[in-house]
Amino acid sequence: MGSFSTPLSGLSAAQQQLQNVSNNLANTNTDGFKDQNLTFSDVFSGTGPTNGAGDPMQTGSGVSVSSTNSNFTEGTLNPTNTSSNMALSGNGFFVTQGASGLPDYTRAGDFTTNNQGQLTTPNGELLLGYPAVGGVVNTAGALQPLQVGSATSPAVASTTLQISANLNADAKVGDTASSAPTVYDSLGKAHTVSITYTMTAANTWSYTATVPSSEINGATGTNTTVGSGTLNFNSSGVLVSSEPTGGTATLAPSAGIALAIPPAGSTLADGAAALAVNWNLVDTSGSPTITQTAMASGTTTTGTNGFASGTLSGYAVQPDGTIEGTFSSGKSLALGQVVVANFANAQGLSNTGNNNYQPTAASGAAVVGLAGTGGRGTIIGGNVELSNVNIATEFARLIVAQQAYSANAKSITTFSTISQATLAMIQ
Repeated sequence: MGSFSTPLSGLSAAQQQLQNVSNNLANTNTDGFKDQNLTFSDVFSGTGPTNGAGDPMQTGSGVSVSSTNSNFTEGTLNPTNTSSNMALSGNGFFVTQGASGLPDYTRAGDFTTNNQGQLTTPNGELLLGYPAVGGVVNTAGALQPLQVGSATSPAVASTTLQISANLNADAKVGDTASSAPTVYDSLGKAHTVSITYTMTAANTWSYTATVPSSEINGATGTNTTVGSGTLNFNSSGVLVSSEPTGGTATLAPSAGIALAIPPAGSTLADGAAALAVNWNLVDTSGSPTITQTAMASGTTTTGTNGFASGTLSGYAVQPDGTIEGTFSSGKSLALGQVVVANFANAQGLSNTGNNNYQPTAASGAAVVGLAGTGGRGTIIGGNVELSNVNIATEFARLIVAQQAYSANAKSITTFSTISQATLAMIQ
């Protein structure tokens, strides 16, 4: 009898709902998993005659699954303190590459590193992004697997140095003070510049900058002078000018002091290029960094824009996806930048397993760009996004599906009883 097809469709729908709920519950602990739910539509075989009011007399023929909807709302972010882990806060997907060479898209950010130092998924797919050369990310280049292992930072020769210091206004003529900033040559070797300040008159101090003679080819004595002159202060202890030895002009503090390491005509013993270092006497706001007040002479801080070469000691992922590497030299450089893909219709994506999605005609092509731009979410380093399955909601769905299955099964047994009674009438 045709009547059996209606409850059978209900049994099939309830069974698919039970399978869907079971799949959600099974993936409660799957990183980046998105809860799915079935929607159903009724089936009508046709429209019969009308009733006295002219309304059509329609006959139902059961139910069918009309769609499977994924809930792409953000799951809870779980801090792992693992540098390679990352989570998306907002829209979008990470872009990975499997053995086929084709891109996959995932919300699961439980990445790790392989034996080549590349960021990978637990299944071995490579995380893609923009590469960096010398700490500069090339966002115009093609997507490449991101490297976070065995990186080194090149040596950077110093061109400037900064000193924050005070010279005691109560000092007597002949009293001294000192600073010892460090600069780096083109090979990354550190050179300590010993600067001695000597009070020569009220509000006037001479300075002499030296480096060890052993660091200069052919130099004699213990130290070699690489710069000298005079610092002049006003009655308020503010540096107003400097006069380099042999110079023809009095320089404003903003001009700084030129130091030649080694002096002209000499070469560094390690074979590095000569350093032309400007000693900045003012900070970024234009205020002098060397003062003369009635306090003990002393140096607060020193710094330079140069670095020794270094090896990677750690890294962290920034909100825009930049992987910021920290090196043993103290320098920080970008190692690359993670990209984020967005889709016009995320519901149209095809779930291919292993936490991956593939685009379809319904989803549209992936639009890849930087995190935090174009409606894409930001990246939270050291976190993973957990499954967004709500166990309480799934249990409620489970009960409804179970009751629906039982009700449709009862309809079938009822139809069976009626069919047997009908057959008995004609025997």
